[in-house]
Amino acid sequence: MDEMSSCKLLNTARDRLMPSEFTSSYHVHILVREGEMRFSDGKQTHVSQKDDLVIWQMSNAIQEVVYSDNFEADFLIASGDFLSRFNPEMVWASKGFIFIRINPSFHLHEESLRVMNDDFSLFHQRLDMPDSSFREEVIGRVMQIFLYDLWTVYSSEMSQMETNDNAARIFLRFLSLVQNDCRQQRDVAYYADKLCITSKYLSQVSRSVSGLPASEWITYYATFELVSLLNDQSKTLTEVADLMNFETASHFSRYVKKLLGKSPSEYRNK
Repeated sequence: MDEMSSCKLLNTARDRLMPSEFTSSYHVHILVREGEMRFSDGKQTHVSQKDDLVIWQMSNAIQEVVYSDNFEADFLIASGDFLSRFNPEMVWASKGFIFIRINPSFHLHEESLRVMNDDFSLFHQRLDMPDSSFREEVIGRVMQIFLYDLWTVYSSEMSQMETNDNAARIFLRFLSLVQNDCRQQRDVAYYADKLCITSKYLSQVSRSVSGLPASEWITYYATFELVSLLNDQSKTLTEVADLMNFETASHFSRYVKKLLGKSPSEYRNK
């Protein structure tokens, strides 16, 4: 296999490769066809069987992987850069990141299995096409379809997780608040107060659920909003600064340069 491939669809029987060979360099999406697979995510052991979907986010946390003798699976691997480039929607991507971190394996029912099979078939068709000038862009659009379908599949599972998992519930409420308010509010204390918890506890929850401090999620969302506003040529830089709640142009310019490596005018004129 070409180690530089950013996206590849493999089959354990056909390609004589196993999903666990790729966890350090790729995100791995596994459709179990036959047999059984056991693995640990560092916190608990999971057992995956036929018609289960398993997602291993690129990490060294996946360990103690054991396959049954009759195990067979199709698995899609994608590099972090490829997923970042073609991620079609930030809010659901964030929620999906958390859901998968807590639930790396879940069973697909009839309709969900049909949708995932269709997406894997589309990947197979497009990945087998000859190289062209737009090959990566075409495969990227297939990835976007797959991600939208994936988020649809586990949306009901996610609502259940919000009810039963207290840390995840708090964290997802935090993300929703940040999504709505990050243009105006970028302090952890503001969101902790909204959630009726301390800033320290919010940071603990964020780290336990996502591995990242609350401040990084605020910056992540704020950057998305900032870039969207700067790309809107109908708004002046003064209007963008006002919408992002900066009192002075110099403060706004320093903030943009810190996040984007360019001043507002340099970014807009790039």
